[in-house]
Amino acid sequence: MRKGSLAASAVALLAAPNSEAAAAEDKAEVVFHVFGFQWKAGTSEAQKEKAALAITALQGQIPGLLQTHVGPNISPRGRGYTFMGIMQFKDKEALERYPQHPAHLALLAWLLPLIDAIELDLCAK
Repeated sequence: MRKGSLAASAVALLAAPNSEAAAAEDKAEVVFHVFGFQWKAGTSEAQKEKAALAITALQGQIPGLLQTHVGPNISPRGRGYTFMGIMQFKDKEALERYPQHPAHLALLAWLLPLIDAIELDLCAK
């Protein structure tokens, strides 16, 4: 009998979630930075393409930046924002460090004169 009880206890322990891991999972947030651009008059297609490539190239340069997706806004409700992007960060702290990263600042130096932008950040469970 005892042998069966030990086996049953071991199975129950393996099946039960680790309380620390479960608590961390419950608190885990998915952090996104979303942006849209209205291109200013005179912005060329080459400049738009350069922006898309440069934003995508931040992947691997910015610590904690997990994913980057950019492209045309296909929504009929876009209010003039024709280019959109979404970035996923490891956590809120990584997102908070992103604006001051030298690679981001270098991008902004030439990009800001070409755009009117909207930015939104989202922490979701």
